[in-house]
Amino acid sequence: MSVAAIDVGLKRIGAAICQHMGVITPLDAVLRRNRNQAAQDVDKLLNEYNIKTLVVGIPENEETARRIKHFVSLLAFSGEVVFVDEDFSSYEAKERMRGTIKQKRDGRIDSLAAMIILERYYRSTG
Repeated sequence: MSVAAIDVGLKRIGAAICQHMGVITPLDAVLRRNRNQAAQDVDKLLNEYNIKTLVVGIPENEETARRIKHFVSLLAFSGEVVFVDEDFSSYEAKERMRGTIKQKRDGRIDSLAAMIILERYYRSTG
């Protein structure tokens, strides 16, 4: 079963997929010009990989969580949506990348954070 995770940010949306059990791959981040464009781009990605379950990183901050849930409501996705705690996933992504590549604002950290969110999902489902 194909599962994807997204890490929704104001400028970029990190994305990662798992098409074969245990193999999680970060994808290119979706650059966000506006909500509708970003939702269309995420929908395109979900369709391209035939995703059945979408895992969405959600923070404890209520206002940010509300914005992320609103963004998810803009998607045309009809599969299962699961919200997973995303706290410190971007920090953990930066730590994993420390010293390996120069940290740029190109979306790699965002997609690595999405990969971490997907790892958390699989750990919680046992």
